[in-house]
Amino acid sequence: MNSTQIIHHKYTPPAGFNAPQAPIYKASTVIFESVSAMRQRDWQNKDGYTYGLHGTPTTFTLEAKLASLEGGQHCLLTPSGLASIACVNLALLTHGDEVLIPSNCYGPNLAMAKNELTRYGITHQLYDAMNPADLAAKLSARSKLVWLEAPGSVTMEFPDLVALVRICQERGVMTALDNTWGAGLAFHAFALPTEGKPCGVDITIHALTKYPSGSANLLMGSVITKDAAIFHTIRRCHMHFGWGVAANDVEAVLVGLHTLPLRYAAQDQVARSLASYLQTRCEIAQVLHPALEGGLGHAAWASICANQAAGIFSVIFKPEFTQAQVDRFCESLQLFKLGYSWAGPMSLVVPYQLEAMRPEWPTGVARGALVRLCIGLESVTDLQADLAQALQTLGANAR
Repeated sequence: MNSTQIIHHKYTPPAGFNAPQAPIYKASTVIFESVSAMRQRDWQNKDGYTYGLHGTPTTFTLEAKLASLEGGQHCLLTPSGLASIACVNLALLTHGDEVLIPSNCYGPNLAMAKNELTRYGITHQLYDAMNPADLAAKLSARSKLVWLEAPGSVTMEFPDLVALVRICQERGVMTALDNTWGAGLAFHAFALPTEGKPCGVDITIHALTKYPSGSANLLMGSVITKDAAIFHTIRRCHMHFGWGVAANDVEAVLVGLHTLPLRYAAQDQVARSLASYLQTRCEIAQVLHPALEGGLGHAAWASICANQAAGIFSVIFKPEFTQAQVDRFCESLQLFKLGYSWAGPMSLVVPYQLEAMRPEWPTGVARGALVRLCIGLESVTDLQADLAQALQTLGANAR
């Protein structure tokens, strides 16, 4: 057998094979049956295949499942959650437009606006997500997109999403929600529970790196919408920038989706248990978790979240503890590892310097060093014991 026979071998596997997991197609080139078919195929539609970058049966399957999970109709995969934010911004905004971003946003979203969007003549404003009137006052004729987060990054304030979306709907401004925390499970972003006129966001983005994967071993994001016109606008931008994802990573997310609800619920339960424990500790000034009584935005969380929350929360240490002491606490943890991201099998800890992240100290947040805890799949007993032994390193200052 020569090289031609190897490449053009006529064997075709028999039909009829089926299995719980979707088949994995790895392809850049897609073979057409005729010139006519090649010319008629349109990469903008999902009724056929043109090139690997524009979709395969594997990517279309994951996109369909994610759209169903979040209650949307159309989905695109991107290389990361941040790439999803970039795709939405670049597709929907142009010179002279303005985007509004919550002051407690995911930091790279704001950095993108400051350092990249400004080069395209796109301006931005920060608004207080916990004060809908502030958003209403800052919207103008130039406002074309409002980013939402629920809850806010690191400080975990849960906003009144219904009120924020209503304001944008009344002014004809599109809304995009970073729904990574909710994972499509905690609440329905496209159909928020409310009386009267239907209320929902226009777009969600999701860092599939987190809960859908669940293994901390890949990077991927998604953009989802119910609106066909919005989808095709974003899809054109997506294609022009050449964003693609690897088939093996798509396979891993498809596998991860099978256990997503179980992992989400398990990490939620452990996070609430540890958050409640830390509320009893004399070293802690405040626990930031929207599902806890007294948590920032707890009423808004309770109104839409059907008693579900992600396994992530923050704590504020009492001001008598220096940043160096709090850093030593983090380094003394054995099971919680120092690292970014969350929703994987291993628990993580990060000390943040809130003064450098926000234009001013957040309302309702106690003064002190902040530490974020992201819960994995370890035993709650073991994690609590790890926190207890690390708290002992704070020594005589604890009272």
